[in-house]
Amino acid sequence: MANLTGTGIWSSALRYGDVDVAKEAAAELESLGYSAIWLPDVGGDVWTPLDAVLGATTSTTVATGILNIWMHEPAVAAAEFQRLVAAHGPRFLMGLGVSHGSFINATGAGNYSKPLTHMREYLDGLDATPEPVPTTDRVLAALGPKMLDLARTRAAGTHPYLVVPEHTAQARERLGAGPLVAPEQGVVLTTDPARAREVARQHLSIYLTLPNYANNWFRLGFTEEDTLDGGSDRLVDALIVWGDEDAILARVQAHRDAGADHVCLQVLGEDLPLDDWRRLAPVVTG
Repeated sequence: MANLTGTGIWSSALRYGDVDVAKEAAAELESLGYSAIWLPDVGGDVWTPLDAVLGATTSTTVATGILNIWMHEPAVAAAEFQRLVAAHGPRFLMGLGVSHGSFINATGAGNYSKPLTHMREYLDGLDATPEPVPTTDRVLAALGPKMLDLARTRAAGTHPYLVVPEHTAQARERLGAGPLVAPEQGVVLTTDPARAREVARQHLSIYLTLPNYANNWFRLGFTEEDTLDGGSDRLVDALIVWGDEDAILARVQAHRDAGADHVCLQVLGEDLPLDDWRRLAPVVTG
């Protein structure tokens, strides 16, 4: 999996929507040339949607973006990994993440503390199972330097969320040549600035309150003021690219120039943005 390239799609609709619709959409995404499909996880049964999307495709990598390590025991995750690989071949990439304290404490899934330590212990748990998840088949949602170091030594690389090309450059420098750098990039396919920023702010509203993301933006030169009142135009435009197909491609290329091996697009504005996926495919998958 460390050689994952091209452009993928990150979609909550394929995780939480109707399974038959998800299968049909996944098959089309593969036919359009997208190299990976990323599914999020905030608890519950993530394995059935993964099984469905893997079953609907033949060559596309299917990944978790991310598997919430507070909500799935390592032994269960490892067993499900082996089941999915046995059924569909080596196309499942296990993206792992520490989530956020407000989410985890609200669900009762555990007391959120020492996320870096918890990630190390989770990886130890995966390694201790009778059939471990190979290092080459897992990536970490790493933002800060210490988690990036862990992604370099204990995984195939990193899948950072809500980042900018400058962070991609920092991740590549920290990981060095070889490990996978696969950032997520939010997209609004419209040339109307007001509409684009409205959609972007709706998407960002919850994230602007989460310290893990805010602290990462601060390290990149944004300020607390940028996170207030729905986010400054400067922050919104940095995190969510909007415009026509060429504008989207330019941002994807900026990540690639900064060291990304693979970029996955989260197209905003509709739950299942099939038309936008179709419009973007000839431009971003070439």
